[in-house]
This record gives sequence, C-alpha cells and structure tokens, in this order.
Amino acid sequence: MEPALCCPVSYDPQLLAAIPEEVLQRDYGCGDPTRYLRPGETVLDLGSGAGKVCFIASQIVGPKGRVIGVDMNDDMLAVARRNAPVVAERIGHGNVSFEKGKIQDLKLNVEALELWLMLNPVRSGADLEELEKHKEDFRRNQPLVPDESVDVVVSNCVLNLVKPEDKRDLFREIFRVLRRGGRAVISDIVSDEDVPERLQSDPQLWSGCISGAFREDLFLREFEEAGFHGITILSRGEEPWQTVEGTEFRSMTLVAYKGKQGPCLDQKHAVVYRGPFRLVEDDDGHVLHRGVRTAVCEKTFRILSQEPYREHFELVPPQVPVPLEEAPPFPCTGGVRLRDPRETKGADHRATTEAGPSACSPKNGNGSCC
Repeated sequence: MEPALCCPVSYDPQLLAAIPEEVLQRDYGCGDPTRYLRPGETVLDLGSGAGKVCFIASQIVGPKGRVIGVDMNDDMLAVARRNAPVVAERIGHGNVSFEKGKIQDLKLNVEALELWLMLNPVRSGADLEELEKHKEDFRRNQPLVPDESVDVVVSNCVLNLVKPEDKRDLFREIFRVLRRGGRAVISDIVSDEDVPERLQSDPQLWSGCISGAFREDLFLREFEEAGFHGITILSRGEEPWQTVEGTEFRSMTLVAYKGKQGPCLDQKHAVVYRGPFRLVEDDDGHVLHRGVRTAVCEKTFRILSQEPYREHFELVPPQVPVPLEEAPPFPCTGGVRLRDPRETKGADHRATTEAGPSACSPKNGNGSCC
C-alpha cells in the first residue's frame, strides 16, 4: 500500500521492488491501470510524472513491448529519466522513454519546440506568426505521438487536472493515438454530482484532484462522444475517498475501446445474446434480445467476438460467408433484424448427422437423451 496525494493504492510488491525509492516517494495516483496490461503491448502513459506507472508497465509488457511517458513537468521528467537506466538494469531490459508534451496536444513535441525557440526568440508579431507556423509544422511532420501508434493509453489521476476548455481535445487525442482495436485504461477521481463553481476555482482543491473531478456519468460520456465503445467500469470506490460540502469524490478505473468505425457489410452473420437482461443496446444502437438470433454486420460480429462482449454472446457465423468485396451494405439502423437460420446455414443446406456424444454420453447421465 503506497501513500499518495489522491488515494492510497495497492500495487504488486514484486513490481515495485525494481523501482528506486526516489520515484516511489513522488507517487500521486488513485488507481492502478497497469493491472490491465498484457505482454508485448505499446503503452502510452499520460501525465507520467516521476515514472512509477511506466516502470511497472515496463515489467508487464516485457522486452517485446514499449512504454512512453508524457509529462510537462521538468522536475518530474528529470527524475523519471534519471531512474530509467536503473530500472532497466534491474529488470533486464530498457523499453521506456519519457517525452515532454501536453496530454491534450500529443502531436506537439514541446522539447523540440523549445530548442527551436532558443534559436528563434519571439520579439515581434511576425515572430509570433512564425512560431505558430512552426508549431503546426512540428505537429504535422514530427508528431510526438503519431496517429494509431499505441495499443493502450493509461493515466493515473491526471485527466482531472486538464482545464475544462481543453478536455474535449484531450479525449480526441487519446482516440487519435490508439490503434484500431486499442483501448484506454484510465484511473481518475470522479464526483457523484456537479462540483460547484466556487470549489472549481479553489487552487488547493484543484491540486488535490477535487476541483477538476469529472461527474462520474459524464466521465463515461466523454469517451462515448470521442468515438469509443465497450466503455466499462473496472473499479469504483465503494466508499468516497473524500466528501466536500456534501459532494462525494471517489476513484474510478474504466476501459474504453477503439474500433467501431467503418462500413457495415452483410456477410450473413448472427449473434445470440445470452442474458441475463431481457435486452441490451450496444454503442451503435443495436438492440439485442435475450435468446434471439439477431442479424448483425461483419463489423459488429467481429466487435462482439472480442472483449468486453465475448462472454455475453453466442456467435453464429455464416456457413459460407459472402466475400467482403461482394457483401451488400447492412442496415445497422432501423430496429431489430432477425436472422433466419437458413441465411447462415445456406438455403440449400440439407445435411443430416448422427447424434453427437456431448449431450447424451454416459458422463451426462444414463446414456439416453430421453
């Protein structure tokens, strides 16, 4: 259990053992998004600070993975960079880099811009215009984090520190840098009701992760509006971490996936929702009734065959799929569409088979189905 500015968080002691005390002493967080990482992944940590989350992630993703930390605080970056070789030696591989940048503007390499400014100081309006031009050049030609270049974006109690007017850009940037099929795993402080404007302007509460806290339902909506799907609460503090004038603040960790964009083509796929609810609606507006063979497009079938949906659905692939280049558009809007079994089996399907052993074997009873 590590003390922290935001909330006490439990980490794997074996992963902490490789991290120098100088880093551990500067731990500010409210969750542990690293427990949802996998070997070989490329991970981007927003607001990486002294590097603790990055150094934990480095051990999880292993030598075939990569970890990138982004922060704007020079002191924190110095600590992280100073300790990166130490951690690399202790764990046997070095796969972490730390970059200077704003998490709501991940295209702009701030250090590269600062070097340019040393040689080209701004002294006039014309110089200012030239600066803006070079900022766009850096974003376009030398992006700090290129489009669709990472598998997972993580953050630990940092998004709430971004100014309200920049938060829409923040979520767009998270979406931009993720590969199709990638995900964001974010731990942050949320509130159960709107934070009063009076508290939002309190600098002490702001640094304490209170003033900028997301209202918990709007936190999820930000990801939805940025284009994510499968948004799932992984953990939510049962008890509030702090209550200020009746407003409860607690930690929350969620995951959100990228990949529902693209054409809807009909290859004769179907899915059956297992339950327990009578019906559910996905992020594209498909209504799926329990136990009903529902027609879906190839894209939706592929999405529902992956996390976080897979355990809730029976998949019914077509016996002979229509080639994608020949598949007609699928009407993903307009209500529930059922899939006749003959559509997936094929209109000419007339096979007859012997009874299989799985349902009527002696292991399942007396060897009789009746």
